[in-house]
Amino acid sequence: MRKKIITPLIACMALATATANAAWYEVTGASTILESKDQARERALEDAVYQALKYSGADIAGLADIRPYLAESRSDYQFSGNEIRHIQVLETKDRGGVMKLTARIDIYPAAKACHKNQYKKGLLLSRFDIVSPQQAALGGIFQFGDDFTVLLQRQFETQAQSFVVQGITPHNVSPTQPDIATMIAEDAGAQYVMIGSITDMSATIDQKVLRDDKTNRQLALSIDVLDGKSGDVIYQNIYRDIAAWPFERQSKVDTKTARFWTSAYGEMAQRVSRNILLDLESNLSCRATTPEVISINGQSGQINAGRVHGVKYGDELSLWHNASFTDQYGVNRTQLKKSDMVLTVTRVYDNSAEIAVSPVELGPSIQIGDMVTKHTL
Repeated sequence: MRKKIITPLIACMALATATANAAWYEVTGASTILESKDQARERALEDAVYQALKYSGADIAGLADIRPYLAESRSDYQFSGNEIRHIQVLETKDRGGVMKLTARIDIYPAAKACHKNQYKKGLLLSRFDIVSPQQAALGGIFQFGDDFTVLLQRQFETQAQSFVVQGITPHNVSPTQPDIATMIAEDAGAQYVMIGSITDMSATIDQKVLRDDKTNRQLALSIDVLDGKSGDVIYQNIYRDIAAWPFERQSKVDTKTARFWTSAYGEMAQRVSRNILLDLESNLSCRATTPEVISINGQSGQINAGRVHGVKYGDELSLWHNASFTDQYGVNRTQLKKSDMVLTVTRVYDNSAEIAVSPVELGPSIQIGDMVTKHTL
């Protein structure tokens, strides 16, 4: 049954289990056709793979690794070193300017994926500003930056495997002001801060002789991800895409409505936001999550990670003593020393959890700011 939703329509159905840890999935992806059917096919195939990964519980970051190969127009794709082992394109249809592709995908979910062995990392977003506001005059979409930030927030809230959004900061954050970034991150309890800018929203008119002129519009943006402790930039990327602008040139477009987000341009913006999510999952998911001890009283204490981060009652945690120092040049150097003690989660709240110390006699050695990680054998 076809539903009217903002995100592209994708159907997903498991067919049969091949082994205890692998399964074939038959999925259908859809993509609006622009100038190239090959490009539409590639995007529809990406949609299908993405839905299969989500459905199977596999690492969605695996799509970022194989995405360059999906540009090749083939019926079969074989991969190694990835949870996705085999993709077989069954059917491709072009109906009403929409490319629909059905594929069977063989997936082997890995039990030791980083997002399964670590707690989620707190991510704070800053609002995407439009560098050249005059480019937003077409359609009057001056609020697009704010609405794209909300879209990205929802993308992470509903799809992220390794991150939990700690909100959208109203403050201006810049990579050139790391001290401000670290203070804002500490206040929000975030491990990372993402800064974004929209650098291009220009439009071009494709003049037709026998048909109405067609307007295409760019979307280019850059992101910087900052470490919440040091303020250092740990990830950067630039994204660019183009889509048809289907609205009248003199009309004012509300970028909060389904009419905008289901248009070719809105769907392209959603695809860009998903690519940001996939790239962060691919590049940052295996970095250590760094919950800290925020209070300690003898044999019990509290950490600043809770239910939203994936903490559960009974979890065992390893403790790392914070021995960081400032060197002779004024640079803060991180130094962590693992303790022999094991902490046990005794009560879980949304953003924090209570812990018990074992053995009890080592409790006095715990200090505020010491880091914990999920205990693994």
